[in-house]
Amino acid sequence: MQGSANLNLMVKAARRAGRSLVKDFREVENLQVSMKGAGDFVSRADLAAEAILKEDLMTGRPNYGWLAEESDEIEGKDPTRRWVVDPLDGTTNFLHGLPHWAVSIGLEHKGEIVAGVVFDPAKDEMFTAEKGGGAFMNESRLRVSGRHRMIECIFATGLPFGGRADLPDTLQDLARLLPRCAGVRRWGAAALDLAYVAAGRYDGFWERRLNAWDLAAGMLIVKEAGGFVEPLNPDGRVLDDGEIIVANEPIFDKFAAVIRNS
Repeated sequence: MQGSANLNLMVKAARRAGRSLVKDFREVENLQVSMKGAGDFVSRADLAAEAILKEDLMTGRPNYGWLAEESDEIEGKDPTRRWVVDPLDGTTNFLHGLPHWAVSIGLEHKGEIVAGVVFDPAKDEMFTAEKGGGAFMNESRLRVSGRHRMIECIFATGLPFGGRADLPDTLQDLARLLPRCAGVRRWGAAALDLAYVAAGRYDGFWERRLNAWDLAAGMLIVKEAGGFVEPLNPDGRVLDDGEIIVANEPIFDKFAAVIRNS
């Protein structure tokens, strides 16, 4: 796969941040005796990864803007382009020693995501896409699944934690969906959930109350793999609302009707 200069910059930055995170991840197991200590350590790992990404991306494209989870937003000299970055998607998994977390980088141009990278360092899987150029995992072209019967499909979502206000909505979603499908998975990293839909591992995904940096790269990867991407509210906008529903074409309408209860 031959990417643009921007995509190559994103891939190199993701790999460098991933190496830093893998090194820190090996230490997490030793910190489980102290939740506070482990939490502080993971916060430092997250910040260190973001610093690497910021250095590489902003040095490579100093005029671009910056939007990321752990630092203040920067408005670039070029107001039409900005990086949308999550240095560690799946922080809770990382904290608990679960090898399912990712670095996510999206490039936005005039309000639209035009390039995306989701890197899973623990499995050495690099998911990439550029608008109009298709989606890839390492060197392999990605395509969403071809399943067309809901009862054969596996879906993914996030389950609200800590008493979040959207828990009742999600429980109602599950009550409607579970009798109609082959299962629902909750793996705790939205960027990888989206990448897995693109790879045909999941048939669809939905979630509420996400941030732009959780979604930016993954939603483009799904689109470029042939999937459908919409806001949960048909009149909304995914990156603004933080609500998303994605699936392959054959089952999208049926899946969306169940989740939207329409």
